[in-house]
Amino acid sequence: MGLKVCFIGLGVMGYPMAGYLKTKGGLDVTVYNRTTEKAAEWVGEYGGAHGLSPAEAAAGVDVVFACVGNDDDLRAVTTGEGGAFATMAKGSIFVDHTTASAGVARELYAIAGEKGIGFIDAPVSGGQAGAENGALTVMCGGDEGVYKKVEPLIASYAKMCRLLGSSGAGQITKMVNQICIAGLVQGLAEGINFGKKAGLDMEAVIEVISKGAAQSWQMENRYQTMIKGEFEFGFAVDWMRKDLGICLEEGDRIGADLPVAKIVDSFYQEVQEMGGNRWDTSSLLARLEK
Repeated sequence: MGLKVCFIGLGVMGYPMAGYLKTKGGLDVTVYNRTTEKAAEWVGEYGGAHGLSPAEAAAGVDVVFACVGNDDDLRAVTTGEGGAFATMAKGSIFVDHTTASAGVARELYAIAGEKGIGFIDAPVSGGQAGAENGALTVMCGGDEGVYKKVEPLIASYAKMCRLLGSSGAGQITKMVNQICIAGLVQGLAEGINFGKKAGLDMEAVIEVISKGAAQSWQMENRYQTMIKGEFEFGFAVDWMRKDLGICLEEGDRIGADLPVAKIVDSFYQEVQEMGGNRWDTSSLLARLEK
């Protein structure tokens, strides 16, 4: 497309996403990562270049993508010392794939606007596997004209991408996603635990009920490892608690009660106390079986 882009944050999600921009999108990509060795590794695999700061990586590019940890990390790479906003040109666009608060999305949207920079909040769903397979779901908030410019680029690593509303709408949609997942995983954990205690062959049970109304992504993709008690992979409990904390805070702000999300969040706290901070979210089953 003849565009120069930058990707900030090369974790388990950002690393392959940046790779798809290079290989499938055919773009000139510069990367930045807090650990320089990771950025050098990416360049060694895909080509392109890496900057020593977000500002250096973002200088002279058309679109900056980011996928970092939380609100504070996002502020650091945008408006902090050596942040990308310092060198981004007027008319360029910042696309944030971090799962963060709607408040920080609106805050940075306003700051970017004052600089003549477009800003799209675009959290993703699909996990590490979705990123590695270029099959993420991307939920966006921001101005339609700006979104239309970056939609073809996001398609490099997404199977679904949609603008859901004004700034912050992408983050609010991701909150809905996490609220729904929390209840689904807890229900699946209870069902598997119940069936095992009843003496059922849970492999056979899931093969049957997954073809009916109980079917979900969690059931299809997690039941085998849950039955085996394998949790050392996937989306970490620490990150899920971070996300649910954002959901609960926003729920309080807008007056939306989230009783199930609150309960499941407390269950994940118990999993953390078991040492499962980095376990997959399906480890709710381990709490029932301890």
